Amino acid sequence: MKLANVAGRAAIVVGETVVDVEAASGGAFGPNLPEIFARWEQFVAAAREFDTSGGRPLSPSDLECPSPSPRQVFAVGLNYRSHATETGMAVPEVPAVFTKFPTSLTGPEATVSLSSTTVDWEVELVVVIGIGGRNIQESEAWNHAAGVAVGQDLSDRTVQFAAGAQFSLGKSYAGYGSVGPWLVTIDELDDPDDLGLGCSINGELVQQDRTTGLVFSVPQLIAEVSGIVELLPGDLIFTGTPAGVGMTASPQRYLVNGDVIESWVEGIGTIRTHLAAFPSE
Repeated sequence: MKLANVAGRAAIVVGETVVDVEAASGGAFGPNLPEIFARWEQFVAAAREFDTSGGRPLSPSDLECPSPSPRQVFAVGLNYRSHATETGMAVPEVPAVFTKFPTSLTGPEATVSLSSTTVDWEVELVVVIGIGGRNIQESEAWNHAAGVAVGQDLSDRTVQFAAGAQFSLGKSYAGYGSVGPWLVTIDELDDPDDLGLGCSINGELVQQDRTTGLVFSVPQLIAEVSGIVELLPGDLIFTGTPAGVGMTASPQRYLVNGDVIESWVEGIGTIRTHLAAFPSE
C-alpha cells in the first residue's frame, strides 16, 4: 500500500489516482494521518477491504509529508561506509543519532529557502514508525514500521559544525527535511534491507548507493533508539546518506538559488526540492 498525505488528508495511491481514506473506509479511518498511525494495526487489517475504485487523478503538487506531525524525528550520521570513507572519519561503533526538529519537515515537491552559502544535500531512506514501543528487538523491528519514504536531509554545514558538531540546528531550518512522495508499506518491497537510492542536482547524478551499504541497518537502528527512548506512532528515522555530498567534493560544492534536487529510493519513488534564494536576497 502507498499511503499519502494529499492536501492534509490521508489517501491511498492506486496507480495514477488517489482514494480518500475517510471515504474508502466509510468514515472508520481518516482523514487525520496521526490518528491512523495511532491505530496502525487496525488500519492495515481494515484497508484490505476498502473500496479503492473511483479515485481521482493524482496531482503531485497536492502531496505533503506523509507523517505531517511526528513527535520525534531521529537522524543518523555517518551511516554509510562510503560516506564515512569520503569524510575521512572512522566508521562509528554505535549509531551517531541526532534529531531534526519536526518544524523542518516539508513535502515531496517543496520550494526551500537557503539559509547560507554552505547548504549541502543528503538523500536518505526514511522510516515511519507505525507501532511504537521501548526495547524493540531487532528481529521484530520491521514489524514496528508503518513503511518507508524518500527523504532529503538538507544541511547548513556552517551551523552544523559551529558548536562542537552539534548537528540538529544546522539540519532544522524550515524545509530542510523533505519527505515523500508517500509511505510505502514493507510488504510492497521485495527486500526492505536492499534498496537503491540516489539523487541528482539539475540532472547531474551526485549520489548513488544501496541500503546494503548502511553501517547500521534499519532493524538495528529501531532496536538501538527504542532501547533508550520510546518510539511513538508517526515518528521518523532518517537513516543516513551515502557518499557524494558537496562538503567532500573537490572543490567543495554547495546549493545555490535555482538548483533542483531529485531524490529517489527504489520501490518508493522520487521527490523534488527546489532551492530558493537566501531570505535576505
